[in-house]
Formats: sequence, C-alpha cells, structure tokens
Amino acid sequence: MRRNPLALFSFLFRQLFFLRGLFLLGAYTVIFVCSLFLAYQLRFDFDLPPQYLHLFLENLIWVIPLKLVLMFAFGQFAGLLSYFRLPDLYRIFFALSLNAVFLLYLWYVTDPASCPPRSVILADFGISLLGIVGFRVSLRVLRERYFSGGEVSTKKAENVAIVGAGDVGSTIAADLLARRGLGMRPVVFLDDNRSKWRKHVHGIPVVDSPDRIEWVKSQYGIRRVIIAMPEAPAPRVREIVHRATDLDLKVEIVPSLVELTTGRVRANRIRPVEVQDLLGRDSVSLDSDEIGRMIRDEVVLVTGAGGSIGAELAAQIAGYQPKRLLLVDQAEVQLFNLENRLLEEGHGHVFMPLVANVLDEERMRAVLKRHRPALIVHAAAHKHVPILEHQPSEALKNNTYATVLLADLAVEYGVARFVLVSSDKAINPRSVMGASKRLAEIYLQARQGRNEHRTRFMAVRFGNVLGSSGSVVPVFRQQIAAGGPVTVTHPQMKRYFMTIPEAAGLVLQCGTLGTGGEIFVLNMGTPIKILDLAHQMIQLSGFRPDVDIAIEFTGLRPGEKLFEELQHSTESHAETAHPKVLRFITTAPDYDRVRAFLDQLRTELYTVERNLLKERIVEMVPEYTPFLE
Repeated sequence: MRRNPLALFSFLFRQLFFLRGLFLLGAYTVIFVCSLFLAYQLRFDFDLPPQYLHLFLENLIWVIPLKLVLMFAFGQFAGLLSYFRLPDLYRIFFALSLNAVFLLYLWYVTDPASCPPRSVILADFGISLLGIVGFRVSLRVLRERYFSGGEVSTKKAENVAIVGAGDVGSTIAADLLARRGLGMRPVVFLDDNRSKWRKHVHGIPVVDSPDRIEWVKSQYGIRRVIIAMPEAPAPRVREIVHRATDLDLKVEIVPSLVELTTGRVRANRIRPVEVQDLLGRDSVSLDSDEIGRMIRDEVVLVTGAGGSIGAELAAQIAGYQPKRLLLVDQAEVQLFNLENRLLEEGHGHVFMPLVANVLDEERMRAVLKRHRPALIVHAAAHKHVPILEHQPSEALKNNTYATVLLADLAVEYGVARFVLVSSDKAINPRSVMGASKRLAEIYLQARQGRNEHRTRFMAVRFGNVLGSSGSVVPVFRQQIAAGGPVTVTHPQMKRYFMTIPEAAGLVLQCGTLGTGGEIFVLNMGTPIKILDLAHQMIQLSGFRPDVDIAIEFTGLRPGEKLFEELQHSTESHAETAHPKVLRFITTAPDYDRVRAFLDQLRTELYTVERNLLKERIVEMVPEYTPFLE
C-alpha cells in the first residue's frame, strides 16, 4: 500500500524531533552528572571519602531529574540548539538558580546528611551553568563556522571596514560573523568617537577615524565599507562615501533612522548607498502620538494611493491602526502592488483597495456615503510639468476640479479633516500644473471661509520627492544604466528635495496641526543643484562624471523655473508646534467669486484655445506667468 507523502513527512519529522529530544536529554544529563561529581571532588580536594561517594550516587537519583525538569520548564528543550543568545542565557541561569535555592532550602529544613553540602550546591551551580552555556555556544560556533545558512560563497571573503562602532555597527558585525556564506569578513571598525579607539567589538578592533580610510585600506586590505551610522548627518555620510569611492572601495549603508523607526527594516539590513543618504539636511522627526490620535480607530481615505506618495501614505497610516483604510486609485495594477506591500507588512485586516476615478461623482459619493471617513488625504494628481503644459484642460480637470468635487463631498458627509497634497510649484507658478494646484488651494481656503461646516481643509506643499514616479532620480538612474549621457536642464538649476517617507510623514503631521484654511510647508533647508545631484549619482554608480558618463545640458522646458520659491507676495508665514513645519497665512478669498469663476472656467476647458485657457487662470491667480505657445 502506498504511503501518503504528507503522512510520511509528518512521521519523519516526529522521529527527528524525538531524536533531537533524546540528544538534548543525554547531553544535559551528562553535563549535570559531571558537574555534580566535579563539585564533590572540589569540595574534598579531589580525595572524595567513601561515604560522600555514596551520597553523590544517592543525589544523582533525584537532583539530576530535578535539573532536567527545570530546564524543560524554562524552554531549553524547545529552542533551536545552535541559536544561543542572551535570552537563553537568562533562562538557563534562572533554571539552575531555582535548583540551587531549592537544594539549599532542603539542606536547612531537612536532614543535612541526605542533601549535598552547601559548598557542593554552590559549586555545582557554577559548573552546571558553565557547562550548559559552553555546550550551547559550541553548537552555535559550529553552525556559524561550518553550517551557516544560505549559499556558501565560492570566492574568497572580502575584508570589510564598518564605520560606526555603536549598537548598529555591533549588530552588523555579529550578523556578518554569523553568516560566513555572505562572503564578507569584518576586520576593523572606524569611529569618530576617540574614546572607542584601541578597543574591541566582537573581537574586532576599533582603530581610528573614518578620515583614515586610505591607511586602513593599506593596513587591513579592506575591499568594502559599511556605514553603520543611521543618525549621522548627511554631510558626514557624503564625505565618507566620497573618500571610500575615491579609493575604489564598495560602499554600503544601513537604513536611515526614518526607515528604522517605522519598523519597516531591521538594523542589520545593509543596502547600497543611495542619493537620499547624501541629501545634506537632517530628517524630519514626527510627533507620532498626535498622528496616532488622529488616525487610530478612524476611517481614512487616500486618493492616488497607487502613486509614490500615496503608497507611502497608505503604509504609514496603516501602522497607526485605523478602523479602515480606503485606497482609491484608477490604476488597478498600482493598487495590486500596494495591496501586496501592505499584506507583507501585516495590514491585511485594515485596508480596502477601491478602483475609482476621483472625478466620478457618483462613485465617490457612494464611497463616502457608505464608509464615512473622518480623514481624506487627497494625493491624486497629474504632476508632470512639460506634458501638462500642452494640455492645460487635463491639469485643471484632475488637479483642480477633482479637489473641488471631493471637498464638496467631504462637507456633505461630515469629514473631519481634508488634507490636499499640493506642490511648491503652486508658488508664483510658471507652469499650468502649478497654477492648477494653486487654484485647488484657493478653493479649499474659500470653502473653509464659509464656516458653515465641521470639515477642516488644509494643504501641504513640498518640493521634489526623491525616487517618486517621474522624478529626476529614476531618470538619471536609467540614463546611467544606459551608459549616458545624463541630461541636466541647466547648470544653475536648483531644487528642494525630500525623501518619500518624509513627504508622507509631513502630510500626516500637518493633518494634526491644522485648524482649517492653512497651507503648510516644510522647512527644507538648502536647495540642491541638479548638476551636483547628477555628479553624486554617477559617482555612486562607480563611474566618473564627464569621463565615463557624459553630462549634457538641454535648456529649460516650458513651465520650468531655475529656482523654486517658498512663498508668494500675498503670503506670510508663521511657526507651528512642529519646528520643521511653517504655516502660510493669507486672507480667505470670497467663496461666491471663486465658485463662479471655477464654474465658468469648467465650461471652457475644451471650447477655448489652450493659450486663452491659461490666460483665464491669471484672473484668479494673478501671480501666474503662463507659458504661451
């Protein structure tokens, strides 16, 4: 008769588990017998009297089983043998301590002649602890040296220098030592803290400052550098990266503090250095408690959820335990990708993907009526400046009128907070994309000014987002992969930059700060030259700018500026409770005038020539300088 393969596997697994248990039982028994015998021998200077030898044999009958029962109770028969860390040490210590305390208690309350002497009890405790720990550590060393997980590297291990001898660097070193198959051998630490020099971490010396990488390379033969300083300022990271790449060393880095604190990655996950690691400004810290109070147990709706910002917003919101997270996007494939990401992160019970066009009033009304969200984050938008410049009607329809529709529905269905994801291109706009965003801001301020509803409207402006869809970074990356040239608009063009997690976090933070009608902006520090960004990306890819990869200048495209501005002339800014967030203060425009203008403009979207359409926008956004063809 054929045996069921699943049943056969189950049988074999049970047999292996049984054999493993027997092995542990035998090993622990041998260690405890030897420990007790050695404790008796030490007590009598290795000249054990016959009567105590008889007592030793009597003690074996009940002391050894007692120890084994306590070891079982503290989980030392259940864990993987070759994985031994501090929690296992604590459990073994408590099990053996409890055994020693119990034996001492018996010695005092019963006939001492039937119990081991007190000195034997104490010596047995110490020897047993050393024996069990030594046994478990030996198994771990055996695994790490000869049976490490993963594929064994067929090439010689590279010598690695770890920059940062703190907790993160220590974790990286321990992980590399344990996983020899990765082909990386940590041989030296570098650290800016002089007090750590000439000390050792996991047996690896801390020798000097990262500024001495060239000397370390010659002395230790390093081929790779791992930067393990998640809190280090970007200028320092950039300096270290440049020193290492100039020496033809491979450079990797641990996740940033933002990535670590979100819990999305672990400290021992190293990755190649990316341009966001070299931004040159500190990451923005968020008031997670306030954000949590706004989101927890509430229904939240995110439009444009499949995009770069929308997806990160969804991931961060899901971490604050909403009652329900509604993800709206008309791109089914992008929603599918986001769904997989949230499932992997353990949020499958929270989110609901909804394929919908934000301009579809009937569909959006049904969504709000059924789910009654307390917070709407409106991230759906067209954003590509040159493309939209030739079709202003589409920019207005998707960026302005979708916002108008959602804002009206938010009031109708009692949404508490409505946050518009805007852009710094809305400031003194030169592009129709920026003008369409500015019109959306104006409508929200006018709607707030009516003051006949509970909804708080607010907008958040920020600069370019590194790595977002269509941004300069993926474009440069593709051009470098193709061998160049890398195209830069103008040698003097500058932009403000932030990372995708920062941008999403800022949106949520501003949702907690707004009382209604505000436009928020991040204090983004110093703008970065696009040319410098191109140089850095080429160098990080292992090439030399203008030698291996050419850089070409293409000139400003329609609607583009050399420099992005922070505010226009009618706005003044004020501080908020968050040190990195500013609030722009303006007089709320008249709602009836704004509504009448937008209603009239809607009728002209496809009936007037595009230059005339752009000129019509100037009537409501006088600071707009349209590009006329």
